[in-house]
Amino acid sequence: MLSIIAVVIVSYLVGAVPSSLWMGKLFFNLDIREHGSGNAGATNTFRILGWKAGTLVLLIDFGKGLLATTVISQLAWSVGSGPAELYSNWDVEAMIVIFAGVSAVIGHMFPVYAGFSGGKGAATACGMLYGIEPVSISISLAVFLIVMFSTRYVSLGSIVSSLIYPFSQLILRYGMGWEIDGSVILFSSAVALAIVVKHKGNIQRLLAGNENRVESFKPSAGKMGKKEK
Repeated sequence: MLSIIAVVIVSYLVGAVPSSLWMGKLFFNLDIREHGSGNAGATNTFRILGWKAGTLVLLIDFGKGLLATTVISQLAWSVGSGPAELYSNWDVEAMIVIFAGVSAVIGHMFPVYAGFSGGKGAATACGMLYGIEPVSISISLAVFLIVMFSTRYVSLGSIVSSLIYPFSQLILRYGMGWEIDGSVILFSSAVALAIVVKHKGNIQRLLAGNENRVESFKPSAGKMGKKEK
């Protein structure tokens, strides 16, 4: 049990690294949460700080979820007696990987280093899901990039790619015969729904036609004094 707790805590602490907040303060001398949408995530970073900062934040946030599922989850077999001995009759590897990934996403959304005010978790969830099942999340990542660069709406790319994710798994399993466990599909559907719900404000602005685009993928100095309501 202690090994699982250690995985959850370490994954949360890694996920809680506020990359967009630190990027803004270290290189632009501003708090990203006081500008644009007020969200400490990759979407607002692209919009306010430009594509270079936004891309770096996106990669870091993606990496937090990937690190949790592929590396930190393995601590469960090196701390204490390990789950294999504690739960010898259970197949717990998938469960621990999911625990690690979810903890990283929660850390990103509610980071202890930044007063529990974080991002929406799309990039970290993407990294987490890549560590669990890489093919379908690669499809979603491609969809995200296509939508973002064609519409200049980072939020729309996040929403569409999240919705595509569980459907791509269903197609891979039932249409192409891939071995994807049903529990993974259910978990992926829950994560996709959570990400969409977290983007509720963005959806309202998209429908109203006043969601901000990443206009030129350069730092948006003109918007740095405004925070959306």
